[in-house]
Amino acid sequence: MSSEVRHLVDDGRPFPLVRLAGVLDATTAPTVRSVLLDVLAGQPEAVVVDVGGLDVAEPGAVAVLRDVYQDTADWPAAQLTLLDARDASLWRDSGWPVRVDSAGAFAELSAPEQGHRVSLDLEPRVGAARRSRELITESCARWGRAALAGSACIVVTEMVNNVVAHARTPMVVLLAVHGDGMSVAVRDQSETVPAYTGVPVAPTAYGGRGMLLIDSVASRWGSLVLARGKVVWALLSPDSEGPDGVQDTTVGNA
Repeated sequence: MSSEVRHLVDDGRPFPLVRLAGVLDATTAPTVRSVLLDVLAGQPEAVVVDVGGLDVAEPGAVAVLRDVYQDTADWPAAQLTLLDARDASLWRDSGWPVRVDSAGAFAELSAPEQGHRVSLDLEPRVGAARRSRELITESCARWGRAALAGSACIVVTEMVNNVVAHARTPMVVLLAVHGDGMSVAVRDQSETVPAYTGVPVAPTAYGGRGMLLIDSVASRWGSLVLARGKVVWALLSPDSEGPDGVQDTTVGNA
């Protein structure tokens, strides 16, 4: 039995349905992780994964599903469900809820909230951060999140400018409502994740303050490395307080 996993993403439902088929073992587990993270990086509110076509050659390989579940617990906070009409016990160690039919799986998921998720494709050019801030201002006003607009603009400015200055690849800005808060994320095509030591940068230093600013205004933040790039995300809540003395970076052409 050769090690191979095939996948198909069905977007013609309220939430993505990912069909996996083939052999799950140590060789194919990274492929499964890559496929699922790529779908989750688009910020769907839920994902159903049909594993009925997977043969588990190595029980330990099921841990890849547990890792994906844990790595994405904070963001994008999607509802995750496995679908397998054969034997739910195969996936007991994954940590995912398992259902036996797709109708039941989708029926248990909350209906998607229309208009509460937006995205913007950008090139790594001067003005990209300004356009992102405009999107945030418009979205926060529409979502009743005006109090979060300032912090969200700080976050997106630092994320986008980091892509423009360092990754230099096309990017996607992703915004979404989460309860009474919201998330801001930027996906690019570089696998280099931003470094953050928590140590304040000297006033005379050039640059290096971006992640410190994000850490100061976000309730939590992090990054996910994908097969072709990464996504850096931050969650903002009404309880998040901006740092004293932070300069508002929501103006200008950057």
